[in-house]
Amino acid sequence: MEDQKTSLGAGTASLLREPLLPPGKRVDCTVDDDLEAHLPPYRAATGASFSKTCLNLTNAVSGIGVLSMPYAVSQGGWLSLALFAVVGAVCYYTGTLIERCMRADTSIATYPDVGRLAFGAAGQKTVAAFMYVELYLVAISFLVLEGDNLDKLFPGATVELFGCYRLHGKQLFIVLAGAVILPTTWLRNLGMLAYVSALGLVASAALTASLVWAGVSEPAFRGRNSNVLNLAGLPTSLGLYLVCFTGHAVFPTIYSSMKNNRRFSQVLLFSSVLCSLNYGVTAVLGYLIYGDDVQSQVTLNLPSGRLYTKIAIAMTLINPLAKYALLVAPITSAIEERFSLAGSGPARVAIGTTVLVSTVAVASVLPFFGYLMSFIGSFLSVMATVMFPCLCYLKIYKAQGIRRAEVAAIVGILLLGAFVAVTGTYTSLLDIIGTF
Repeated sequence: MEDQKTSLGAGTASLLREPLLPPGKRVDCTVDDDLEAHLPPYRAATGASFSKTCLNLTNAVSGIGVLSMPYAVSQGGWLSLALFAVVGAVCYYTGTLIERCMRADTSIATYPDVGRLAFGAAGQKTVAAFMYVELYLVAISFLVLEGDNLDKLFPGATVELFGCYRLHGKQLFIVLAGAVILPTTWLRNLGMLAYVSALGLVASAALTASLVWAGVSEPAFRGRNSNVLNLAGLPTSLGLYLVCFTGHAVFPTIYSSMKNNRRFSQVLLFSSVLCSLNYGVTAVLGYLIYGDDVQSQVTLNLPSGRLYTKIAIAMTLINPLAKYALLVAPITSAIEERFSLAGSGPARVAIGTTVLVSTVAVASVLPFFGYLMSFIGSFLSVMATVMFPCLCYLKIYKAQGIRRAEVAAIVGILLLGAFVAVTGTYTSLLDIIGTF
């Protein structure tokens, strides 16, 4: 009980924890009621506007998973795109469940707070553990992606430090990527971070445009063999589709940063539709052009030396740089609040720098990290995106009563999440074993 008071007391000092209603007041409403009618408009002078929140949320949902969309279709066949639509709808719905859970108690500002309201201290610790580990590992995977791609573009690059230590290859470029990202981790206001998010969205759009350019310029690629349905590859397709929509761990942070968070559902719908269109266009174009020959990252299929190939690779490198700070924002905020440092500029700089340096160090030394990320991500991402929102919502609102149809839908979503977690983990383990 004392721990809860301490965490909530520190949280109210944060920019991300200004209440909609008097602290501790809960909204008593059933699922059939209009939740908006119970809440007055909330506006904070330092909060992010609607447009900036759209940029941040779209950047959080949209990611490097777009590169694997054509491969996902090749694994499951054209009919697997129906699963893509289902996964997109499910992830949008679970995002709205997170919003409803946050409206149930105005002291909630982070994802772990939702777990605390639903299942007490144990729920808070469980959600926090899954959430922070997932965000931390995804941030590391971005640095690994930067190092691998830059090393291929500039092989043999070497820098000597202090005359005694030499950085070269992948490690050199991971360090350089970290140096470029570092200033973005010092930003306190997500409204300012929206400009970085805008860069990431431009990169995603340019990547898709490069693929369109490839399809127009290289007619010889057309007419490759393709499958209508491949049942054996459906689990792989489903897992890849789900990864494309994982961003729920940062939803509460973005929600709490808004000037008027009553409009969060509109932001979520806008971002989901925009990302789905981008993913869908990339998937269809990539599979039409390369068919079953498409690789796990469609950029690897693009012919070398072409201008659109260079643009695609450059955009692939920009995307992680633009997303890193948004992903680690919940981690740095949690550390600030844990040590009562919220609002301190020097503390935020020190914490942001420490988190980035640690991710750079881990990304530089871990072997087979790509397979390890696949193994952990298959489990953690499903938990944060599908399982936790459904379980927390059922627990928080069971006293008010939930319609049977909605309960049945949520149970179906839970079963889908469990299936993806089990099959994805199994596939990842086979990949890890296959490396030895």
